[in-house]
Formats: sequence, structure tokens, C-alpha cells
Amino acid sequence: MSALAMAASDTLVLARRNLMRIPRQPDLLIAYTIQPVMFVLLFVYVFGGAIQTPGFDYVDFLMPGIIVQSIAFGGFVTALGLSEDVQKGLIDRFRSLPMSRAAVLAGRTFSDIVLNLLSLGVLLAVGFAAGFGFDSDVGRILLGVVLLLFFGYAFSWVFALVGLYSSSPETANSIGFTAIFPLTFASSAFVPVSSMPDGLRQFAEANPFTTVVDAVRSLWLSTPANSDVWMAFVWCAVLIAIFAPLAVRRYRVVSA
Repeated sequence: MSALAMAASDTLVLARRNLMRIPRQPDLLIAYTIQPVMFVLLFVYVFGGAIQTPGFDYVDFLMPGIIVQSIAFGGFVTALGLSEDVQKGLIDRFRSLPMSRAAVLAGRTFSDIVLNLLSLGVLLAVGFAAGFGFDSDVGRILLGVVLLLFFGYAFSWVFALVGLYSSSPETANSIGFTAIFPLTFASSAFVPVSSMPDGLRQFAEANPFTTVVDAVRSLWLSTPANSDVWMAFVWCAVLIAIFAPLAVRRYRVVSA
């Protein structure tokens, strides 16, 4: 078997191993199901009446933002899992096996794609129940789904690095939450950027979360695209180009 085929096979085995943990630890599904649903219901029915979104019903404005936030935070499972594997010495066991070293990180990040698809399905179902609807053609809707999964994959590498640097799963959770959560709120995810004060508005306009959220709105709701769609894909590629090598380098140190 060639090295590439071996790496692909090992990656699929470890991705399956990561997914099999979910039925055994159903509490891990909270980040993909219950928590995003609570955000939708909270913002639509509690805050929605007080937030003005000219040209949109608030639920239509909100859903792309909620989904982008949930997809980004989906990588938490990777951070927690890698931190736990390092702490329990499982990485050392992997090193002693005749397997591709690249498969550990690749398997983790690929399994996140499946979980993000689950999260996306749950959120769209809740959004439809709350009144959300697409206003675009099938091709653009599917491109929006691809963008979301690409964005989630990029953040899986961000969280992989967080998990490998963390001394415990609790630390990984705290670091990731503290770093990412403010970025989602200082963006166009929940309110129009134009409603923000000077300083914060300029930050939100440059925030990659704003670019991705606006790109999804353009693809799903036919809002003016400007440069958001292609820039969103560029942002995802840049995040992977930065954080994947850093995570691999850190993994080599941890598994040495």
C-alpha cells in the first residue's frame, strides 16, 4: 500500500473513531444541537422585536449569522478531544502504532465536517419552523452550504492548535471560547454593522465573521454580494494555511 493510500485509510479509521464517541458521550452533541437551537429561539423571540433589519424579517437576517457561529464553534470537539488524548497519553500510543502520523489531525478535522452537517441540518429545521426561507436558486444555496463547511473545516484547525497547546480539556474550552466568542458578536451575525458605534463598526467590517455571514446572506437571500463571497473563501483558505501547519508542528512536538 502506498504512503498516500495508507494515510487516507488511517484518516478514515480515526475519523470513524471520533464519530463513534458521540453515541457513547451524547453530551458532546449539545454544542451541535441544543445550544444553537436555544440561540435561535432566544434571538428570534426575545430580541428580534427590538432589532431593526431594514428589508428583512429578523429571522431571515439572523439565521446565516447563527449558523456561521455554530459552525465555527463546532471545532470545540476537536480541541477538547485532542487535549484529552494528549493528557491521557493516547497520542503516545498512536506513535507506537504502524500508522500515518498525519491521520490523527486529519481524522479529527474530517469528522468535524460530518458533525457540522448535523448542526446545519438541525439549525435549518429550526429556522424553517421559525419562519426562515431561502430566496435564491439551488446552486447558490448549495454553494452557501459548501462555504459553511469550508469555514467549519478551517476553524477545526484553529481549535486543533488550541487543543494541542492546552493542558486540559477545560483549558481548551476556556481559551477557545474567550478567543472566538467576542468575534462572533462583533460582526454582522446578529445586528447590522451600521448600528454599531465608531471603532467597533470598523472592526466589525474587517472581521472575517462579517465577511462569511454576509457571503451566506448573499448566497441564500440574494443580497448584494460585493466581494464577500470570494473573500469568504479566501479567508477560509488563509486560516487553513496559517493554522494547519502550526497545528502539525505542535503535534510533532507533543508526539515526539
